[in-house]
Amino acid sequence: MIREMLKCDKNQILAIYGKGLKTRNATFEINVPSWEEWNSNHHKHSRYVYLNNNSIIGWVALSHISKRYVYRGVSEISIYIDPDFSGRGIGSELIEKVIFSSEINGIWTLFASIFPENKASLRLHEKFGFRKIGYREKIASLDGIWRDTIILERRSTIVGI
Repeated sequence: MIREMLKCDKNQILAIYGKGLKTRNATFEINVPSWEEWNSNHHKHSRYVYLNNNSIIGWVALSHISKRYVYRGVSEISIYIDPDFSGRGIGSELIEKVIFSSEINGIWTLFASIFPENKASLRLHEKFGFRKIGYREKIASLDGIWRDTIILERRSTIVGI
């Protein structure tokens, strides 16, 4: 079941994020942020959790890519699934929900930056119309290793353009 994210979900959200950090294929970040930091970096809309027996096993949220007004309709998508539940279609359900919500909230472009090694995430995004628009070579270091990212975007067919 999918529902909107609530403040009381914060510990489970951050725990799943922490599991993603441990994979070293989800983000360059190495520490789980405080809830206040996480919350301030994400839109207040388009935040969803996936529940299994009243436990959160996945989440999706959008963040600003810029504070400039002209980019108000461009957001970065973050999606994290508990690794124990990967491959069960949870990501597809969450992305479908956040795309719908993003368009209701005036988002015309969704942006993603994904490690090339994270093939499951690349396939998931491409399944929902994200297209590769760039490649950043050795953009940052993780654990002393310079890593590349693939840039993807999804343009709304109903908002703004």
